Amino acid sequence: MRNPELNAGQKGPSTPEIAAWIRERIRSRRFVSGQRLVEFDITRKTGGSRFKVREALQHLEAEGLVSIEEYRGASVRSATMDEVRQLYRARGALEGICAADFTRNASQKQHAKLKKIGNDMEHAVQVGATESFATLNAQWHELIMEGSGNPAIRALVQRLNTPVHHLVFETFYRAERLLSAIADHSAILAAISNRDPAGAELAMRQHVEDGFTFLMKLDKDLHFGDEAE
Repeated sequence: MRNPELNAGQKGPSTPEIAAWIRERIRSRRFVSGQRLVEFDITRKTGGSRFKVREALQHLEAEGLVSIEEYRGASVRSATMDEVRQLYRARGALEGICAADFTRNASQKQHAKLKKIGNDMEHAVQVGATESFATLNAQWHELIMEGSGNPAIRALVQRLNTPVHHLVFETFYRAERLLSAIADHSAILAAISNRDPAGAELAMRQHVEDGFTFLMKLDKDLHFGDEAE
């Protein structure tokens, strides 16, 4: 995606580009939990129209990343760990179904692509490329949902965007979490390769649960650090 800030004075960025610009700043903690998102400031910095900025904020509200209140405008949404737990439970169930159905329905080409992305993720871990890992990880999960043949479930999962803005992106992708994710992916891929839908579903559920377990530990560590300061 081109950087919207480089397009001021030209045609201007699209609504999805503005949404991606805001989303990246939330993820990287340049916009923090509870911070107001002023339309005028975003319009000035991105070169987008006021209408497109407002539309982008509405899209991010639907994703659960932004709150929009009457008379107060938009702000970065915060979430309790209990809410995050519920989101992870829902994701585990839905992605588990997709893993089982991918095993049944995916083409040989999709199976081969899943394996290749898995190998690329392992390489990203070896060289410490966390951003590349994150991108590949999203592609890996997206491919499983696509190959499952469940567009309704896929749409639901895409809306379960976990709002954990108080956690730093780079911190979440610690080496221990990356290695755990690689091991989980290997278990899922093994079940898929063995044509074991039930095993693939169980392994995917465990993978998502492992992610939440790590997230809870990380949240406690960060809060402990805050108290120590």
